[in-house]
Amino acid sequence: MLQFAQFGAGRIGAIHAANLAASGRAALRHVVDVHAPSAAALAAKHGAQVSDTATALADPAVGAVIIASSTDTHADLVIAAAEAGKAIFCEKPIDLSLPRVDACLAAVAKAGVPMLVGFNRRFDPNFAELHRRIGAGAIGAVEQVVITSRDPGPPPVSYIKVSGGLFRDMTIHDFDMARWMLGEEPVEVFATGAVLVDKAIGEAGDIDSAMIILKTASGRMAHINNSRRAAYGYDQRVEVHGSAGRLIAGNRVGTTVEQADGKTVATDLPLHFFLERYADAYRIELAAFLDAVEKGTPMPVGAEDGRQALVLADAAYRSLTEGRPVKIG
Repeated sequence: MLQFAQFGAGRIGAIHAANLAASGRAALRHVVDVHAPSAAALAAKHGAQVSDTATALADPAVGAVIIASSTDTHADLVIAAAEAGKAIFCEKPIDLSLPRVDACLAAVAKAGVPMLVGFNRRFDPNFAELHRRIGAGAIGAVEQVVITSRDPGPPPVSYIKVSGGLFRDMTIHDFDMARWMLGEEPVEVFATGAVLVDKAIGEAGDIDSAMIILKTASGRMAHINNSRRAAYGYDQRVEVHGSAGRLIAGNRVGTTVEQADGKTVATDLPLHFFLERYADAYRIELAAFLDAVEKGTPMPVGAEDGRQALVLADAAYRSLTEGRPVKIG
């Protein structure tokens, strides 16, 4: 049974630890977190021990790590885990700086260890089925991808200030989805944004609403629209238009019950929080990581995918600042 050291005992760390325990294929051995009570609680729940980074990585029984700590710790932990010879599951982003990401990729390549970047949306059953049908030719050649991603409400401004901004924190998921659905690398980015939700976000130097257009060398296009506010819940939808039809993956709702009367037809609102919306995706994502480690097969979402999403995020900020399309590469 594969033994894990986990860095981060917050809400996403708790999800990964629970999924490890439920898998029956792996066990949590070490928990590392700067907040001692959180580390102790999570370790006690799963029969692990509270450790520091050096102890966890020096343990020969540990074969893999989960990095679910704050973003500013990811790069150092990736490099240290690679040098210790551990398989790596790292939440997005690898880092907010492209040179630091490149240093991580170099360390991973030198050590020859597998690494998965946590773009969990690829593992959502509905999005995965949509992607499978694209590959099966269900709608012919892909021409346009439309991604809607709106949070139910903005995070605290204290988080905004250290998040790296909307494009690196939130849209980075959508950049990865766009690359995946387009089947080609974008070569041009045009981004526009505004502060429409909370003026404090603008005062912190960020935007809370955006629209982005990506274009590939063959002319395929993706449109991403983001907002930090959706009064009706967590809005996560994808539409792909092709030469022979279209595919749509809609929101997850509380129930599929539909009520109709003489005035209206009503359904439940979308699930409100990302941990609910993507509960299945987190579980499947971990299973995919375990499969790849056990079988020695390539990771379904690798370190290079993390890098490419950040490249697009950086280009989007440049486009936003300069008010023009920006070429990639």
